[in-house]
Amino acid sequence: MTAVSQRIPTSIATERLVLRLFAPSDLDDRYAYQSLPEVARFLYRPPLTREGCAESIAARAGGTAWQADDDVLLLAVCRADEPGVIGEVVLTLTNARARQAEIGWVFDPRHAGQGYATEAARALASLAFGQLGVHRVFARLDALNTGSARVCERLGMRREALLIDNDLDGDRWGTECVYAILAREWSD
Repeated sequence: MTAVSQRIPTSIATERLVLRLFAPSDLDDRYAYQSLPEVARFLYRPPLTREGCAESIAARAGGTAWQADDDVLLLAVCRADEPGVIGEVVLTLTNARARQAEIGWVFDPRHAGQGYATEAARALASLAFGQLGVHRVFARLDALNTGSARVCERLGMRREALLIDNDLDGDRWGTECVYAILAREWSD
């Protein structure tokens, strides 16, 4: 069985949000949060430059075929009741043969604590398990990122691994948690 069972939608609506492909006009909104050190601190990379944001949007604005290892579906997260991008969710096909996908999210800190990350990640996981035929969705996060750990737990994911000092973030060793859930465990 391949990872793709149907065409990937260009947008997904939830109760409060719209998840859609990024457009070039989203550059300012995306750069506003991706350039913040407090956003990048758990991503094991420096804040994105404006050029980096633009390149990423351009590379993924057309979506993905979702069939080969490392295909990426990057979606802008917008509130349904007002314009602008408040964050993003991403699904990466890490192993097409085994139907494994990594999920992630990044949000503007101004919108933290309102359940948007959980709502958007739930919609993306539902797409992964339902329409895309994914067998296992996992998330990798810094052990200090308690907000993302709570999102994983709200999605019903279990912590499968704790990797001590496995990545270097500047001069700080980062400990990584791996959370996962199987298709047969998923309940929407």
